[in-house]
Amino acid sequence: MDITNILSLLGGLALFLYGMQMMSGGLEAAAGNKMKQILERLTANRFLGVVVGALITAVIQSSSATTVMVVGFVNSGMMTLQQAVWIIMGANIGTTITGQLIALDVGMMAPLFAFAGVAMVVFLKNPKAHHYGEIIAGLGVLFIGMGMMSDAMKPLREVPEFVNLMTRFSNPVIGIGVGALFTAVIQSSSASVGILQSLASNGLIGLGDAVFVLFGQNIGTCITAVLAAIGTSKNAKRTTIIHLTFNIIGTTIFTIVCLLFPLAALVESFTPGNVPAQIANMHTLFNVVTTLLLLPVGQYLAKFAEKIMPNSKLEAQEESILAFTNDEFMRNNLQLGFSAVYLKKLGEEIGRMLHITKDNVDLCFQAIINKDLEAVAKADETEETIDLMNKELGRYISKILIHDKTGQDIEAIEEYFRVIGNIERIGDHAVNIGGYVLVMEKNGVTFSEDAQNELHKMKEICQKAMNLLENVDDDATKWLSRIAALEQQMDDMTVNYRNNHIERMKQGLCSEQGCILFSELLTDFERMGDHMLNIAQSYAKIAVV
Repeated sequence: MDITNILSLLGGLALFLYGMQMMSGGLEAAAGNKMKQILERLTANRFLGVVVGALITAVIQSSSATTVMVVGFVNSGMMTLQQAVWIIMGANIGTTITGQLIALDVGMMAPLFAFAGVAMVVFLKNPKAHHYGEIIAGLGVLFIGMGMMSDAMKPLREVPEFVNLMTRFSNPVIGIGVGALFTAVIQSSSASVGILQSLASNGLIGLGDAVFVLFGQNIGTCITAVLAAIGTSKNAKRTTIIHLTFNIIGTTIFTIVCLLFPLAALVESFTPGNVPAQIANMHTLFNVVTTLLLLPVGQYLAKFAEKIMPNSKLEAQEESILAFTNDEFMRNNLQLGFSAVYLKKLGEEIGRMLHITKDNVDLCFQAIINKDLEAVAKADETEETIDLMNKELGRYISKILIHDKTGQDIEAIEEYFRVIGNIERIGDHAVNIGGYVLVMEKNGVTFSEDAQNELHKMKEICQKAMNLLENVDDDATKWLSRIAALEQQMDDMTVNYRNNHIERMKQGLCSEQGCILFSELLTDFERMGDHMLNIAQSYAKIAVV
């Protein structure tokens, strides 16, 4: 095999992958939004979820694209982890269509497809026609690339070393490892299966040697979803664990079956002499049978993923608030008036939100005082939980206010709505304070010793006020006056510290950037006090309702 063949092989692989991308891009552009809507709406039933996953993957020709889409849905909260299981199962079935198309050997028509598709893109002005043109052109380019790879591999039949290497794939460990690694590198199981079929069409490998490589390719295709899950929520990462677990279980089962029973010979008998078709059929059989075996126990795949990647304390709190606000009894009984039980539960959840925010206020002051970047990152993560609680509790209360206009506790509900808004704003200002650390680090800003002492005092009074907010006194009026006094003290501190700050500026004791940051920090501090007083006023009203 000379350099020309190697370049032809690489060029063929490039065209194959580019053709796949063109098809996927064209199809997503033509019907992507509809597909996303289908995925979002039709996944409650496991059988329907599998069918939808299979059909969409068959259309866009990429299980990775479907899985990445699912990871995005789970990350955004639009789809549950359980719903993702069924889609992933279906996606594994749908991806086998590419191998079946290759096995049909329509390579002679490939240039015609490519020409027709490009002509539609170039000469037609309708945007939708352009999308369809990309689909057709992509199919043509895919098969042209496939033909190039096949031709490039023909000389390998005369290389004894390569032929001997192919026979080593009959070893399950080697075969699965090679298949997984190669697919992970090129990030396309369809392409790696296509290459395997090219080897087979040139007589370089039979089904008996290819099966383990094929099984490994199913594992390797998970790498795309793994990469897509980086930086996403824990549930999104669990989705990739489900995908990987599904393929590992399937590989284990089929490897054992192939070693103990003549499964490969059985599949060969369906299309004798046509090894590419045999590989395609085995690929389809692998994914269909694995899906059928795991479909009854699919919910345990989600539980297994949760065991592998358990919730942190914050994530457990997020799940708790979601469980509370999505309560089925609540949804079905709004017309009966708001129960005192639910009012109590609402108060408890808001109290929990307040406690989380209080801890985050402390953490953000800790971050700015110690220039602690890890504390900033942790505070940002906690702020996401606070925002989620504000969103879900707000939605929950909104339902009550819309449906229950006569309940005796409606005034309390209205005040709770104001409370969560103010808590969320305290969280925002706290994160602003912590976030100034990033600017300080970037610009080499430091605060003077006097400014540091003022920061400590600000932290102390915020702690005092937040602790008092968490413990409403039986004498609401007296309790409110104590909060009001603390808020006034925060206002006075803001005025005094700003004056002190101006004096430090005059004396040249702080940099220009440091002056701006400390001034903004004082503004955040003062507004936190305002929101604390608002919360206290609402709690005082609730106490007398």
